[in-house]
Amino acid sequence: MTPTDPLRPLRRLLIGHGALLIFTGGVIGFGFLFHLIGAIKLWPFPGVIEFQMPGSYKAWRMSHLEALLNGSIIWLIAALLPQLPFTVTGLRRITWGIIFTGWTLVAGSMCDALFPDSRGLAANAVLTNNIAFGLFYVGILVVMAILALIAWRSLRPEPRST
Repeated sequence: MTPTDPLRPLRRLLIGHGALLIFTGGVIGFGFLFHLIGAIKLWPFPGVIEFQMPGSYKAWRMSHLEALLNGSIIWLIAALLPQLPFTVTGLRRITWGIIFTGWTLVAGSMCDALFPDSRGLAANAVLTNNIAFGLFYVGILVVMAILALIAWRSLRPEPRST
């Protein structure tokens, strides 16, 4: 990645958001830990706050891993960006679409961990569930469109150079 590389700003953006998502996964990991032990303890700091974090084991694990995996995938995309068959404008759109998707999926999974009956699998009468559903729905549609476009562009024959 040279200073004159036109993809440098996009790759840095992907690397930065990937790092933020992985960091967020670490923060969510503390919530997961506190859920598991049924209290808020931060060794070596003294004291314990007796508090059972809401949600389930599965919801906290999913949220934690969702952030770690999305951040890692965004780093992978940063590495692959120069190989994708798009103009710089197309790569800019893909970059923002992937960043948007990474954050929507993590935010949606956090709804399940923090609010009862908010898995987001289908719309219902619970507001937080509908927020999760909307985040998942939009995020998944965006990433599926991006992946279909990448597959289509990458698998079609390259134009002949004359």
